[in-house]
Amino acid sequence: MLASASTVRGDVLHGDSGFFVKRQLLWLVVAVVAAALAARLDYHIYSRLAVAVAVVSVLLLLLVWSPIGLYINGSYRWLRLGPLTVQPSEFSKPAVIMLFAWWLARNQRRIDELKRGILVPFALLGCFVVPIIAEPDFGTTMLMSSVCIFMMFLGGVLVAPLLVSGCLGMIVIVVLLFQNPERMSRITAFMDPEKHQLDKAWQLANSLRAFAGGGWRGVGPGNSMQKYHYLPEAHTDFIFPIIGEELGLVAAIAVLLLFVLLFLCGLGIAMRARDDFGRFMAFGITLMITMQALINFCVVTGCVPTKGLALPFISYGGSSLVVSGLMIGILINVALTNMRSPSAADRNLFKDRARSV
Repeated sequence: MLASASTVRGDVLHGDSGFFVKRQLLWLVVAVVAAALAARLDYHIYSRLAVAVAVVSVLLLLLVWSPIGLYINGSYRWLRLGPLTVQPSEFSKPAVIMLFAWWLARNQRRIDELKRGILVPFALLGCFVVPIIAEPDFGTTMLMSSVCIFMMFLGGVLVAPLLVSGCLGMIVIVVLLFQNPERMSRITAFMDPEKHQLDKAWQLANSLRAFAGGGWRGVGPGNSMQKYHYLPEAHTDFIFPIIGEELGLVAAIAVLLLFVLLFLCGLGIAMRARDDFGRFMAFGITLMITMQALINFCVVTGCVPTKGLALPFISYGGSSLVVSGLMIGILINVALTNMRSPSAADRNLFKDRARSV
């Protein structure tokens, strides 16, 4: 689907219709190697490296404002490393999961305290989301914050202060949105897409036309009309409508069901984890990948305002593909570790708060 969706843009920008798929194939090799290595490496090593990985990740986020940072489409999100362009916010996703899994696992006995259960975790989260929201990247900020809050809930943090903290964080994001004219225009266009279909709602309007044109069976592989500059990001954030247009609703539902299957498998792995760290890691990885896919589905179908989040494993983007492969490799290692210990019984996914009180 990437080969089909990127042909027009590749031909116009680089004189090669296969430019993007060739580059993605190279990144795919790196992603498969990363996944294979992570699947063989004992996941407990990440507990010892969590703080160091987090520090490096935050430093990379800050480097987007350095001379090697790239300013593209109104945001500082990328680093130029020789011939490569990487997105530090993608690599911060597994880093924040490792850090939160490490903190929650080692503080289980005192996780209901305000300091260890609320103040410290939100301070750690702030180290990541503050530079990300400053890029600005509201989509990744909300995704990362939601995953970490769910991990905290899973770890047994008291619900009332968690809800209050989460609401305060949402208020801050809303205030920042109102102060950003570009993001506000997207929300306005989302509220009335027909009125703004020739400007800010252009992508959404053509995304819906792609699904409508595809029908049940689609117009056939390679026969999309929307990829001819009607959908500017047809090979990245809006590749799912091209799937719906060329392969039809049946294929679109199949993609959705694959992510549902990944979610269920991830939850099963988390419930069978031998220790708290593995449980938190598996849950965080599962939620990070599937929630990002869910947000992408909602964006391209007009259920939420437009956000720049790729569809994992399918959209063009080397950083996203490598990080997704790495996280899947870690998830596989947790599963393999579970299989090697037949005595490990299934656990409750969420902490028994009544018993802890």
